[in-house]
Amino acid sequence: MTYDDGLLAPGSAGTPAEAATSDAAFLRAMLDAEAALARVQAPPEAAGAITAACAGEFGVRDLALRARAGGNPVIPLVDGLAAAVPEYARPYVHRGATSQDILDTAAMLVATRALAPVLADLERTAVALRALAAGHRDTVMPGRTLTQHAVPTTFGLKAAGWRALVLDARDRVAAVRDRLPAQLGGAAGTLAAFEAYGCDDAPALVAAYAREVGLAEPALPWHTLRTPVADLAGSLAFTAGALGKVAADVLSLSRTEVGEVVEGSGGGSSAMPHKANPVRATLIAAAARRAPAHAAVLYGSVAAGDERPAGAWHAEWEPLRDLLRLVGGAAHHAARLAEGLRVHPERMRANLALTDGLIVSERLRARFRKDRLTRAAEEVRTTGRSLADVLGVPPELTDPAHYTGAAAQLTDRALERR
Repeated sequence: MTYDDGLLAPGSAGTPAEAATSDAAFLRAMLDAEAALARVQAPPEAAGAITAACAGEFGVRDLALRARAGGNPVIPLVDGLAAAVPEYARPYVHRGATSQDILDTAAMLVATRALAPVLADLERTAVALRALAAGHRDTVMPGRTLTQHAVPTTFGLKAAGWRALVLDARDRVAAVRDRLPAQLGGAAGTLAAFEAYGCDDAPALVAAYAREVGLAEPALPWHTLRTPVADLAGSLAFTAGALGKVAADVLSLSRTEVGEVVEGSGGGSSAMPHKANPVRATLIAAAARRAPAHAAVLYGSVAAGDERPAGAWHAEWEPLRDLLRLVGGAAHHAARLAEGLRVHPERMRANLALTDGLIVSERLRARFRKDRLTRAAEEVRTTGRSLADVLGVPPELTDPAHYTGAAAQLTDRALERR
């Protein structure tokens, strides 16, 4: 049994995010970081030997167990890598770097790679929601506040709002991903070791390293300047919440007694064969509940002491991976949820009629005093007569379809965004 089996993580099991953040993926990223470091400072023959060795196999479990002695997996990895290269290349393995340089760079590589499918899934979700919003621009439904019918709205406006949140998440994640930096500072962030080894322009070496590894060039070594991790945490937590809003609405609207939307392929129950549970929305909602706690740990690690921290850095590793997995899984399920969502306008109309016109009572405030409307509402509830009959007004004044305000205009405006 390994961390990657996913028995208790149906939200991320089998998703691209799970594969992109596995132990093997982190090991691959650490090896990529070591190989890039060799290529920017070692002679070509030594760099080639180290790069070739980095393509080899290293036992993840063995590294994990050996990592306990030094507190991080880079130390045993470097030992193994040095043993795997010819003697002439060994002085260039990990030369000038500290463990945090490699693991931070690897974490940014893992994040960059994991965010590619997240962004693709967010884009798919936005496309599907755009179609729902446009197709139901004028589909009237009950607006609900504090769980109760409020005034009419449209499903088009609701779906357009979902899409706006998804696009907000996409833009935040994309902006953060493009800024994720490499890390190279040496023992205390001064680059002194590189100068000791003969480098006459250590900052230029950092720039070359960032290009080689495919990450942004850092302005400074950020061993205890954790802006990149905090920004990543914020964008991921927001994304989980944005998708969680969609899930929360779908869960509410797909209740048996509401029935206004249904997931395209509901899940079954072990005890009740008649059920088609909104499983995708459930998994997204679960991710939205867990993500803020992981982000909180990462924000807490911003208060990292000295030039290299004891504990703050180490506390980041698992929450960052879990956050990437949660959001990756949520985005994966959100795309399929949005693409398969079935909308039932007839149930929306039936639910609008439940209050016999009271859902548009706000509109009648311009004609009647509040106490008169309150008495009329009570009469509707006790007699079953319609609000139009009780007040003696034309039926169209209490027709929910005639009281959606600027919903259509707002939907059109929202759908202009790309």
